[in-house]
Amino acid sequence: MLKTTPSQALRVHRLVCKLCCNCNHGNCLLLDDGEKHTCVQLISRYGIYCKYFLTVVLPAEKELHEKILIQNKYEN
Repeated sequence: MLKTTPSQALRVHRLVCKLCCNCNHGNCLLLDDGEKHTCVQLISRYGIYCKYFLTVVLPAEKELHEKILIQNKYEN
């Protein structure tokens, strides 16, 4: 998990809704097992938990991606 600030979390939520192909009306298609599952990133306020989002979606927003990676590098 990568930690995010409240303002970063807001930007992450916008990215999920705008760019994540697995987010369907707030539900995650990757977690679909016949029942609806809310997207983890849309309910998270403190970090990035979704590996797909981290590796595929977040890099599209280079500035935010770099800030989150740098911030977490120095926190560990």
